[in-house]
Amino acid sequence: MADSIHCIKKTLRLMPREAKELAEKAKDVGMREAEYIRVLIRQKPNDYPEIRKLLKSLINEVNRIGININQIVFNHNSGLYLEEDKNRLVAYMRKLNTSVNEVVMQIGNQ
Repeated sequence: MADSIHCIKKTLRLMPREAKELAEKAKDVGMREAEYIRVLIRQKPNDYPEIRKLLKSLINEVNRIGININQIVFNHNSGLYLEEDKNRLVAYMRKLNTSVNEVVMQIGNQ
């Protein structure tokens, strides 16, 4: 039972600017300061609201691109496939790769 609740109290001393920075960062992500410190201790990427937001944005982008790709494939299967569709497909794939790389770079820099 003791492992499932926060029962140990720690005292932490910070300089005023550190305390202000902690308060601002916790507020920016909508957490209490203690919760924010626990997230930093655990170091699980999914715990970070910024990373969750980036991943959600990436998933939405992939879904939108996937819909466009499905439409192009449908046209191809219907015999309506044009060279323009091929160019659009290549552009969508490049956009997808760019979006994934941007998120990877942003997550790597945190």
